[in-house]
Parts: sequence; C-alpha cells; structure tokens
Amino acid sequence: MQGTRLLGLAAAFLLFPVTAIFAGPCKSSIDELQARVDTAIENQANASSWKPESLGATRSHQPTPSSIAASEGAVGKKYGHVLVLLKHARAADRAGKLARCDAMLDKARSTLDAM
Repeated sequence: MQGTRLLGLAAAFLLFPVTAIFAGPCKSSIDELQARVDTAIENQANASSWKPESLGATRSHQPTPSSIAASEGAVGKKYGHVLVLLKHARAADRAGKLARCDAMLDKARSTLDAM
C-alpha cells in the first residue's frame, strides 16, 4: 500500500509542469506584456511597405520579435527598447526581485503606450 502511494506521488511530481515551479511572481505580467508587444510589432510590420528579405530570412532563420522590430527603423528601435526592458524584467523575476521586475514592466508599458 505504501509503495503504491509513493509511486503515485512520484508520478504526480513527474507530471507536474516544471515551469510552474520556476515561474516567478511577475511571469504572467511579463507574458501578457510580451503578447501585446508581439502584436504591436506585427501590426507595425504589416502596416509598412514591402521590404527586401534579410540575409537571415534567405537562410531559413525564423523571425523573432527583435529581428522584426529591427527592420522597422526608428519605430522599431522603440520596440527593441521595450523588448530589452522585458528581458530585464525576466532576469529580475528569475532572481526573485519583484520590485525590479515591476519597475521594468512599468517602463516597458509606458514606452509601449507612448508609441
């Protein structure tokens, strides 16, 4: 009986998503803002005129939000800044620095909202 219970607990632990264990307190806010930024970058890219394929695209590299933002000129630099702030927020979240994470998210939101 006890061996079965132990086996059941071990199976439950293995099936539990590991990412939930390592997710910091800011993760859902970061994910939400990342989705907003990705949508904004995509909308900006779709609204601008045609551009030639980059070298990376010709080598079958998948575009990233950063690479798409970089191709968008001055507006893209602002999106790039927001993406850097999100990167810093993720680092603060992993380190358990909630105040720093919140500060980075606030800066990223303000920059995005001002665009």
